[in-house]
Amino acid sequence: MTVETLAALATFAAVSFTLLAAHSFGDHWVQTHRQACAKGAPTRAGRAACARHVATLTITKAVALGLVMLVTGLRLDAPWLAAGLLGDAASHYWADRRTTLAKLAERIGKGGFYRMGEGLASGAYALDQSWHHLWLFLTALIIAGGGT
Repeated sequence: MTVETLAALATFAAVSFTLLAAHSFGDHWVQTHRQACAKGAPTRAGRAACARHVATLTITKAVALGLVMLVTGLRLDAPWLAAGLLGDAASHYWADRRTTLAKLAERIGKGGFYRMGEGLASGAYALDQSWHHLWLFLTALIIAGGGT
């Protein structure tokens, strides 16, 4: 294994963990109760609440990545970093509008699971978070692979 490969793997690992930690914090601590309650509404106010949530979540992720860069000296390519965070933000907005993820769950035969349970102990929450985790993985690949 080459030094370049090891460096790419270390970058991917650092970016992955940072995004996962920042996502969890931003999705549960930074998001306001009002945003959480309103973001799925099929109204202009619902779209605005979701956009505000995604903006603060993306800022949380950017700040976390910035801290890792500052403390460790990790260097990330700015255009790839921006592209990764933009793609992640778009996927997060799409899923958090709720009807979109519910329709996807129905289409692929997961509708019953989506409707199971309530709140944080629900299929909807599990599918929501697993969707976000997939996009965190893809985002880390984009960011870590940029400029190599």
